[in-house]
Amino acid sequence: MTRISERQYVEHRPLPALKPVLFLVLFLLASPSVVDAWAAAPQPNVVVLLADDLGWKDIGCYGGPVKTPALDGLAAQGMRFTDFYSGCAVCSPSRATLLTGRQHIRTGVYSWIADGSQNSHLLEREVTLAEVLKQAGYATAHVGKWHLGLPTAGRPKPTPDQHGFDHWFATVNNAAPSHRNPNNFIRNGEPVGQIEGYSCQIVVDEAIAWLDQRREVKQPFYLNVWFHEPHAPIAAPDDLVAGYGAPGDQAAVYSGTIENTDRAIGRLLAKLRTISPAEETLIVYASDNGSYRRDRVGHLRGQKGVNWEGGIRVPGIFAWPGAIPAGRVEPTPAGLVDVLPTVCGLLGIAPPAGVHLDGSDLSPLLRPRADVEFVRHQPLFWHLQKSRPIVALRDGRWSLTADPDYELSTDNLFREAWIPVIKSGGYRNWQLFDLEADPGQTTDLAEAHPEVLARLKARLLEINASVMADGTDWHE
Repeated sequence: MTRISERQYVEHRPLPALKPVLFLVLFLLASPSVVDAWAAAPQPNVVVLLADDLGWKDIGCYGGPVKTPALDGLAAQGMRFTDFYSGCAVCSPSRATLLTGRQHIRTGVYSWIADGSQNSHLLEREVTLAEVLKQAGYATAHVGKWHLGLPTAGRPKPTPDQHGFDHWFATVNNAAPSHRNPNNFIRNGEPVGQIEGYSCQIVVDEAIAWLDQRREVKQPFYLNVWFHEPHAPIAAPDDLVAGYGAPGDQAAVYSGTIENTDRAIGRLLAKLRTISPAEETLIVYASDNGSYRRDRVGHLRGQKGVNWEGGIRVPGIFAWPGAIPAGRVEPTPAGLVDVLPTVCGLLGIAPPAGVHLDGSDLSPLLRPRADVEFVRHQPLFWHLQKSRPIVALRDGRWSLTADPDYELSTDNLFREAWIPVIKSGGYRNWQLFDLEADPGQTTDLAEAHPEVLARLKARLLEINASVMADGTDWHE
């Protein structure tokens, strides 16, 4: 893995006579550790905020019913994507895609991970955003939900520190028994026990504590903040719930968890401003998949767990004052798969060498220049065994979907014995939609546009073959 730096490589040849002090200066400048520290110093901090099961129409700046002034403020400071996508319609694979810039099956993750019954995990050989930034001189921390595999008895799996995080404070999956007073956090491999409060506030407390610990350190940082809210089982303070309905109203509690998270984000943003000016921090916000509540995906079809737009389209915000123009709304399709190449592009860091990235660098959109046009090198692609449709592709205005040409259970829990069939199986029932004219995917245009269908079908099968060739067969 390489990165762009100021280091110059020259031929070995005799040096002219130098005064001792000048020679020492040149020696220090030629030292990789000194050059690396110098090159990393001006780089912005990077903060990635990820909600869990939050829908495309939940938060205020997307026309949702929840009061989210902190997130609305982030959107006003930077760019809000109207057509932003998760890496998958369920949790674990979407997170794997975010961290690697790769379709999740390539990384070893087919569906959501149950550590006690599955070998699946984010492969240690995968190069994560944390590892890329750590190599570039960043301090790294992950706080919040992990759900990419943690070790259990008889099933050794890598922990976040083996994926590039210096510090980690995480849960295996959801906050338990709910968002209120969770008892399942682990800090750097050690169980913490029950913590009083709500998960989103606890996660931000940990982030702030980590920032305080490195108060005197002059080093950029990458902070990964993955909230549990609004994933069930849900809980929120009564005063917030009351703003949306009765105490037992699940829609009101759901909204309360989102407002509580926004307040936690507000505290984190306030802390970041005490560390450095806003111009020195790049912030990305999104959700891991669509909402499980049908009323929170707007006019989109489907919800969490399926590859219709309602299951995969989510909020997407990039804010970096002074670098990304403020108040922009961008209709170009983009997604979590683009985060790693985009951060590399914005920071001038080379992406992982020799690794196929499914995502594209969005920096020409975020920092527009007349001489550089954004071109997506590969359409957005989704595969989820339990979903019907099982595959989906987004290319410009077009959406293509298909069902599997085989029969397997669509149980919520993934079975690794299915992998050989999934890797070799085909597709049928191809449907084509024009998302600009029909975002609700109500009218199949496959017969009306056979040339578009043929082109996109060929592209989907090409991407699918490449992905499946990389996929690990965990049941062997």
